[in-house]
Amino acid sequence: MSALRAIAIPLLAAGLLAQDPATDPEDDGALAIADASDEAQQQIRQFRLAADLECELIAAEPDLCNPVAFAFDGRGRVYVAETFRLRDGVFDTRDHMAWKDEDLACRTVADRLAKYRRHLGAAIPRFAAFPERIRRLEDTTGDGRLDRSTVFATGFHDLADGIASGVLPVADEVFFANIPKLWRLRDTDGDGRADERHVVHDGYGVHTSLIGHDLHGLVLGPDRRLYFSIGDRGFHVEHEDRTLAFPDEGAVLRCELDGSDLEVVHRGLRNPQELAFDPWGDLFTVDNNSDGGDRARIVQVVAGADSGWRIGYQWLADRGAWNRERMWEPRHPGQAAWILPPVANFADGPAGLCHDVGQGLPERYRGCFFLCDFRGGSSYSGVHALRLSRAGAGFELLGHEPVVWGVLATDVDIAPDGSLCVLDWVAGWSKTGKGRIYRLRTPQMAADPALRRTAELLGADLRQQDAATLQALLGHPDRRVRQAAQFALVDLDARAALLAAAQAADAR
Repeated sequence: MSALRAIAIPLLAAGLLAQDPATDPEDDGALAIADASDEAQQQIRQFRLAADLECELIAAEPDLCNPVAFAFDGRGRVYVAETFRLRDGVFDTRDHMAWKDEDLACRTVADRLAKYRRHLGAAIPRFAAFPERIRRLEDTTGDGRLDRSTVFATGFHDLADGIASGVLPVADEVFFANIPKLWRLRDTDGDGRADERHVVHDGYGVHTSLIGHDLHGLVLGPDRRLYFSIGDRGFHVEHEDRTLAFPDEGAVLRCELDGSDLEVVHRGLRNPQELAFDPWGDLFTVDNNSDGGDRARIVQVVAGADSGWRIGYQWLADRGAWNRERMWEPRHPGQAAWILPPVANFADGPAGLCHDVGQGLPERYRGCFFLCDFRGGSSYSGVHALRLSRAGAGFELLGHEPVVWGVLATDVDIAPDGSLCVLDWVAGWSKTGKGRIYRLRTPQMAADPALRRTAELLGADLRQQDAATLQALLGHPDRRVRQAAQFALVDLDARAALLAAAQAADAR
């Protein structure tokens, strides 16, 4: 475990971002958004940071609020999924136990909506009052602070809609996960607001289930396909003359960037949130426990695998076979052979997850995953660094250490400059109208020309480079640059360069 220390850093004053209400077709006055204050500056002094790391606040309320997930694009702009429908349109079966049997009987989103109409009746309009939305934050001055905020997209407030739980920019498009739909959005005129919306798939969220068991985890794979996760709200998706019906379990899915060839990769999960690839193309998630004596678990996502969870276990006092057969534990004698056991039991409230990119942070983090552990209170929540190692056909957990503690982190991502950025829910389980983004890095990183060059490469259109330059970038220390160079070579149909790179790798 690394030594921890609290560091007080001079921070920018919260609320200095330029708000642009013209980008929001909804009336922000109806939304509970906290005013600017010095709370974040005070709170950051309580953080416990790993050795050599410094922390800086780069955005705070009122310029973002109720943040669930975020992601950087190559130009350093931040897209944040914000929720306003939490418990104001998105329900939890534990609060409506009279619905339970009807909810378990649902097979489609239409069934769930029919259940709401039976029980809510005239109250239904009240549950369409608040929209989910995407905020875009950007640094217009080059000083590393996010000084401009616009509402990129809003108006997601249908009765069927869930919590805005996943966002991912890819090239000039933004993918957005919001039950029951996976969306693809685009800003065609450069005003910071999505003016094109396309439904990629529809049919996620068969059940009400529990708060947070939503559509999330968007990540671009090394195969240039879109991967994402769904909790045990389940799905019934009709797409391309096929039906994928997995109504009683969570899963990891993937598709081409145009939405085609949708398939289930790994099933039988309870509430896997974020997904992260390691540098060798192995995919991982961390699945949540059921509050029934089981523990959260690190899961290697394997094509065709089943982790064994079904939604009905949640409503059995002892969680049925899930606990009786210890299905949630790593491999042990007598365990069912049809499931893929987890790598390890770890964390209490796993949420955001990402992997080190190979450059920027101290060397001790090479090859590590960064996991948010959201426990409902800031003082006992934070971000872990996890190190996995191959063990036979699978993996084992070698070690873990806290990176930052004392922050109610929902998500974590690596910025183009290599710094680790943390998204802060701030407090509790309910909406606070607040939200913050912190940047963690060493003092040396701020002035490192190699990191600046990496950020420039990530923000550039590499298809403008020649094949020889791109082939050289396949050896770049930052995995994101290597992947971008690979995709650019494919787009340029530079088969000779790709073949030469593969042969050189085989020769090593």
